[in-house]
Amino acid sequence: MQARRDQNLLRLPLPSNGVLLHVSRPIPGAPETLQFLSDNNIPFILLTNGGGKHELDRVKNLSDELGVHLTTDNFVQSHTPFQELLDGPDGLREKTVLVTGSDYNRCRNIFQAYGFRRVVTVGDIFNADKSIFPFSPPNFEGSGGPCPLPAPLYQPPERTHSDTSLPITSTLKIDAIFVLNDPRDWALDLQVITDILLSHRGYVGTYSPLNNNPSLPNNGWQQDGQPPIYFSNSDLLWAARYHLPRLGQGAFQAALEGLWRRITGGAELQNVTRYGKPFANTYRYAEGVLADHRAETLRKMGIKLVDECGEGECGKKGHPPLKRVYMVGDNPESDIAGANSYASKEGTEWVSVLVRTGVWKPEMGRKLDGVHKPKQIVKDVREGVRWALEKEGWKGKEL
Repeated sequence: MQARRDQNLLRLPLPSNGVLLHVSRPIPGAPETLQFLSDNNIPFILLTNGGGKHELDRVKNLSDELGVHLTTDNFVQSHTPFQELLDGPDGLREKTVLVTGSDYNRCRNIFQAYGFRRVVTVGDIFNADKSIFPFSPPNFEGSGGPCPLPAPLYQPPERTHSDTSLPITSTLKIDAIFVLNDPRDWALDLQVITDILLSHRGYVGTYSPLNNNPSLPNNGWQQDGQPPIYFSNSDLLWAARYHLPRLGQGAFQAALEGLWRRITGGAELQNVTRYGKPFANTYRYAEGVLADHRAETLRKMGIKLVDECGEGECGKKGHPPLKRVYMVGDNPESDIAGANSYASKEGTEWVSVLVRTGVWKPEMGRKLDGVHKPKQIVKDVREGVRWALEKEGWKGKEL
């Protein structure tokens, strides 16, 4: 086949829960829509704020639930972009990172599979010194129990009753904090994360002498080399089996931020990076995955991308940038706001489409305006894809 423009090829990032599935049940028409896209070589990716499983496991689950063959090549979940933080000038591959989420050991396993070498969980820290949290112990049911720490916890001389306690630099130091997915033991997680944010340079069990110093920026809070914190998504609410939306990871963030303000007398939580929708870093990452998937789709169709590029048109990876992407989502706060706000460096236009099958319920009176106003509101994903196909002048088989 001769090289040509592929303007008639639709590009779709699709969330899973609320658009394709309701919890683990397929939304009517969703499997047929995915199969249609696949059969007609229409590039799409699944872009979800969900997480808590490795991409291989999640894709297998989705394939089984939807009855459609899917691969990790066109799948991005909330914590997939964390892999970008492994290498580079501030790479964390060899650093000690704290990770928490719904299952401590599963979080560890995912991070180790990504390539992080020194992974510690909140459960590991609690197990090393149970006086850290003087209440009910955490639930270690799931993928396994705690692991030994790579270094001991700092103990002040008054606790060890000795003048020869270990120097701080020989104790556990956390270089970054990650929230992989919705935590279960909020109280313990909040306690340990707060301890580390109050510490001297991330050494667990220490307290920074710079805290509450009015002569320093932010009154000295987080001015002593404390680790950055990364959240995989900020969804306040999400659609579960219950008939009303449930609290998500965004609620945990709000709890941490509120607690931090109370502890510090009003200081804002700093050095925070948020991934997932609606944040630009996730849309940038997803755009790259979609561009690669589209390039592979065209290659399999026999279209030579290298011949498509006019002067100055090729992106960094040697193929033309995406012209237009249709974001079909169920959440105005994440899917729609993200698509409307994202300014692609490649010049790609993102078009937001809101479905009625997920979080958004018009009867709850939420006003859709500003960045939350979609370009189109549709019944479900099938209707959304049909609308996008019509906008692109699709001449192929009807969905």
